[in-house]
Amino acid sequence: MLAFFQDAAKELATAGNIGVGIGAGLAAGLAAIGAGLGIGKIGGSAGEGIARQPEAADAIKGNALVLAAFVEGVALFAAVIGLMLATK
Repeated sequence: MLAFFQDAAKELATAGNIGVGIGAGLAAGLAAIGAGLGIGKIGGSAGEGIARQPEAADAIKGNALVLAAFVEGVALFAAVIGLMLATK
């Protein structure tokens, strides 16, 4: 009887590891999707702003580049955390 409970405990431990893997994959995937949406929104808004005020193109491009870097940094951070969970 004790062997049965030990086997059941091992199976539950394995199931917990599977959940961590699924969570890590979701974290990395959602980070990539969020970064894509964020950078797309930044690029679209920058293009629209340049079309409305061409004389401010340099300032808009600079701000858009900085904002895109921030979005990419957050996405990279989320992906690294997801990969850390997967290799835990």
